[in-house]
Amino acid sequence: MSELVLLAAGGTGGHLFPAEALAGVLSARGLTVDLATDARAAHYAGHFPARELHVLPADTVRGRSAASLARTGIALVSGLVSGLALMRRVKPACVVGFGGYPTVPPLLAASICGVPSAIHEANGVMGRANRMLARRVAAIATGFPGLCRTDPMLDAKAVWTGNPLRPAAVAAAAIPYDPPVPGGPLKLLVFGGSQGARVMSDVVPDAVARLGADLRARLDIVQQAREEDAARVTAAYAALGVRAEIRTFFDDLPARMAASHLVVSRSGAGTVAELSAIGRPAILVPLPHALDQDQAANARTLADAGGAKVLRQVEFEPERLALEIHTFADEPNALTQMADKAKSQGLLDAAERLGDLVQHLAGGGTVKTFKGMRA
Repeated sequence: MSELVLLAAGGTGGHLFPAEALAGVLSARGLTVDLATDARAAHYAGHFPARELHVLPADTVRGRSAASLARTGIALVSGLVSGLALMRRVKPACVVGFGGYPTVPPLLAASICGVPSAIHEANGVMGRANRMLARRVAAIATGFPGLCRTDPMLDAKAVWTGNPLRPAAVAAAAIPYDPPVPGGPLKLLVFGGSQGARVMSDVVPDAVARLGADLRARLDIVQQAREEDAARVTAAYAALGVRAEIRTFFDDLPARMAASHLVVSRSGAGTVAELSAIGRPAILVPLPHALDQDQAANARTLADAGGAKVLRQVEFEPERLALEIHTFADEPNALTQMADKAKSQGLLDAAERLGDLVQHLAGGGTVKTFKGMRA
């Protein structure tokens, strides 16, 4: 059997997609890849390119009550015991975590067993699970530069790799931006993460209703909506006479991004990475209640480069969004400039860069001897 790398990822697309991209790179280089996750994520990992899927007990901190903390603690201890057994059984050369509490047991087990390990932090702010693990791992790969600059100990083992892209996003990045022409269609893509965001269903149709009839006639909308919201969103656009395709999930989202003139979305790390790689202008609405405000940090990086406009959720109202859409419709050159600036922030080879680091660690190397870009 070839050298084994064990990847660990939580149950969201933001964790699984970069892990999947790395798995593809490592497999192409002749390494064997296994995936460790929890029961929830296992339902979404059916197409993950791994030799074997290992399901370990884990739980997220869901509250501060004694009962909630006790349940989480029991699950993590049980997961650690299972993780130690897994280390002894599969003997990985390296363990790599991508965030989320399901990564804690296998990464702690790797630390206890002396197995080289790394975490990848996709966001502009380190998540709670990764913060728990950061001092125990050999390397910290970051999606954004400067993530660990305030902590010298962590900064010494940080490497800026960027956020690995799924193959569909790399393919979409080859499609040049085709700006709208005066009086022609204006293609708007709206989504809110893997589950859709209700706020998009509440705000965007009402914003479109406030636009003039001429501009509404130009709109071509592709929107993700939760299952319980899809019918009312579809009906709202139909009543306005606006062309719209509404789905609860798009499995070809990178291609949809590439086909759009303007994107309205949340600002998860994967979304920002794909918008940057593909080079599409966006109005970003960070998730407001996240404890770490990671989406706000992600959005700022793209906005500071000129590739996006950020609206806080309290600002994301129909009147304001209608004004933004109207302004962009009248200024196609501004959209083109934003697309170019977004594209300038993209990293198409992040998975390869992360693969270089992981192979280096698996071969017994250290961050100090690694030749890649320091964070």
